[in-house]
Amino acid sequence: MLIRKIEEFMRHTKMPQTRFGRLAINDPQFVFDLRRGRVPRPQTEERVEHFMNTYREISHAG
Repeated sequence: MLIRKIEEFMRHTKMPQTRFGRLAINDPQFVFDLRRGRVPRPQTEERVEHFMNTYREISHAG
């Protein structure tokens, strides 16, 4: 489930939910909406997964 992956990512990176949404898909309400039952399109899920993977790669490169 996407929200669980996002929650784990935010805990690990200490990233606030509004910043996550803004950086991942330019929607600061994204995480709030997911918690309230929003079902993202497959393309949105792919963008979010890509953001998290890229962020991790950049974080570990430094």
